[in-house]
Amino acid sequence: MKTGWVLVPVLCALTACGRGDLDTVTFEGARFDGDLRSERSDRAGFVATGGPASVSLEGSKQAAMYQAVQHCIAYLGSSDVAWTNGPDVDDSDLIITDNEVVLSGRCVEP
Repeated sequence: MKTGWVLVPVLCALTACGRGDLDTVTFEGARFDGDLRSERSDRAGFVATGGPASVSLEGSKQAAMYQAVQHCIAYLGSSDVAWTNGPDVDDSDLIITDNEVVLSGRCVEP
């Protein structure tokens, strides 16, 4: 019974640990959050977001690119990305939704 009481605080502490820092990129001293969505039926295709774009477009692109590379490594074992709407487009052509840069592409299989 004593073991159970010792494990409860430990489990509660571990539950509080989130992935927050793993989804954050620091660029020129500012923090940028990224996220990625992909369909279960096609993990190679994705849409990645990063922001806040109002702070820095470059930092937002870096956060979205980081998410894309991590996704491609996790699901296909390669960091290669074929961008549909990528970080190399002119800043005036970037898609910005809800203060986040939106990038899309496909992971390239090795």
